[in-house]
Amino acid sequence: MGKTLLVILLGVLACAGAMAQSRGDWVLGQWQGGAYWFPGVVQERNGDKVTIQYDDGTTETVSLKRIKSYNWALGTRVECQWSGGSEWYSGKIAGMAKDGSEIDVLYDDGDRERIATGGCRSR
Repeated sequence: MGKTLLVILLGVLACAGAMAQSRGDWVLGQWQGGAYWFPGVVQERNGDKVTIQYDDGTTETVSLKRIKSYNWALGTRVECQWSGGSEWYSGKIAGMAKDGSEIDVLYDDGDRERIATGGCRSR
């Protein structure tokens, strides 16, 4: 199943009050309890704990309170690492690859690039 279709399905589930939490679900996880949400895929659920492999390759086990359904869509505000650097720059999603693995970001300064979702985060 493509990530775009998965995004639509997860949005429907979220509206129904359901929470994505099964192996293979694409979610946003609150890395180390911080202010930012990063995209990833659920690897395992054990009670109220979920192990996420983030799109940047890192893995973390978090409580259900620290995950939510993947809700990035056109117009979503994100921060991304321009050209794979270490600095974060604000912008919005202006396009998405069919499989959802990359997004087109229109940065606030007018620059634009296609970037893997692992290089982005949202608040």
